[in-house]
Amino acid sequence: MIAVLAAAESAAPASTASANLPGAKLGALWCVPFVGLLLSMAILPLAAPQFWHHHFGKVTAGWALAYLLPSSLLHGMEGTAAQLAHATLAEYLPFLILIGALFVIAGGVYLRGDLRGNPATNTLLLAIGTGIASIAGTTGAAMLLVRTVIRANAARPHNAHVLIFFIFLVANIGGALSPLGDPPLFLGFLKGVSFFWPTTHLLLPMLMTAGLVLGIFWAVDSHFYRKEPHREIHPAAASQSLAIEGGINLLLLVGVVAVVLMSGLWKPGTHWMVLGTQVELQGLARDLLLIGLAALSLKLTPASCREANAFSWGPILEVAKLFAGIFVTIIPVIAMLRAGEHGAFAGVTKMVTGPDGHPNNAAYFWLTGVLSSFLDNAPTYLVFFNTAGGDAQKLMEVFPRTLMAISLGAVFMGANTYIGNAPNFMVKSIAEERGVRMPSFLGYMAWSFAVLIPIFLLVTWVFF
Repeated sequence: MIAVLAAAESAAPASTASANLPGAKLGALWCVPFVGLLLSMAILPLAAPQFWHHHFGKVTAGWALAYLLPSSLLHGMEGTAAQLAHATLAEYLPFLILIGALFVIAGGVYLRGDLRGNPATNTLLLAIGTGIASIAGTTGAAMLLVRTVIRANAARPHNAHVLIFFIFLVANIGGALSPLGDPPLFLGFLKGVSFFWPTTHLLLPMLMTAGLVLGIFWAVDSHFYRKEPHREIHPAAASQSLAIEGGINLLLLVGVVAVVLMSGLWKPGTHWMVLGTQVELQGLARDLLLIGLAALSLKLTPASCREANAFSWGPILEVAKLFAGIFVTIIPVIAMLRAGEHGAFAGVTKMVTGPDGHPNNAAYFWLTGVLSSFLDNAPTYLVFFNTAGGDAQKLMEVFPRTLMAISLGAVFMGANTYIGNAPNFMVKSIAEERGVRMPSFLGYMAWSFAVLIPIFLLVTWVFF
């Protein structure tokens, strides 16, 4: 295997290196560990559920080593250690700390009272979650509402579809209207895209997409609801009015949003080099403050709130293990994409430019989206942002449709798979821990392709 990789690497055209890895010199075989991990996540839970449940961490580590060992032999231990340090310090740990803080804080908010999961209530909950996702972020909104949605539908024999549409809307589509909504838009903001540009330019496609998905959900949920036996509400439950317990966590969620925004606006210019990776003061401060907010949540929240939410550490531990493997095996894939026309994925970057030299906005939308479905949508956004010229002012004023296409592709199509956006897999893990029989990796994609792809085709026709 190493010999084949070496031959593929030597045959690839030379070019400038990416940040830590010469992506232009890598052949497509370096994608095997990442593809292998994705296939393991898709197949093993169905083919060998017991094995996967007990050993998914070992399988993930095995695929990570399938990249790290050949890379160490071919690129040297020092170079591979630098890649691993960058993936860990600059990407994985900030990712895990943010979603971990949101998981802990949102897990302390308990909505008490009678909330029945009928089509009207479920549609309202999903609409509310979609609305707040651009303010609290898709991860924050998802973690805040997911347990309430699960509890409202716990007695229904058909409830997995509610969580599937929850992922579509709250964990993805709803985050399209501000840099706080989804990481790709936050990166665009850091690159010079004005804060309210997504609000003004992405509002119509977001409203159209969310409205269609909500309409389909109402029809699907009504179909299942009519097939289910009618259940009387227990008098004690019916007498309880809705009330929020653990409300201090809502203030802590506001603190999370403020801390993340601070890390993007505050530029003290202080940094340290750790194993070749630049660690900036604002990033370190953000991570420490997020850990502090999570610790405050654990200390200030009454234990009864977490008990009522059936809070446990299982879902975040599962996400931590699987995404550790994803962040490692994705290193060569991102490097090859960043190499542009000089890399193994040269055909991808050439597809976004028409014969007349103008950007092909439909191609930008679909290529950004398809890659964001399986790769981290934030670096995918940056790849195509830079492919389109990388000048935020020019993109906003001269090629706004191109910037719209890149932004919508990265945000919307994160809903296509469980790993397309950070909260997707967390929602799945929390739901399964609470007894919801969520579909497999491929089963979820069957839902997303049936519901979302026709809508995305309509978005392409209307806007691009």
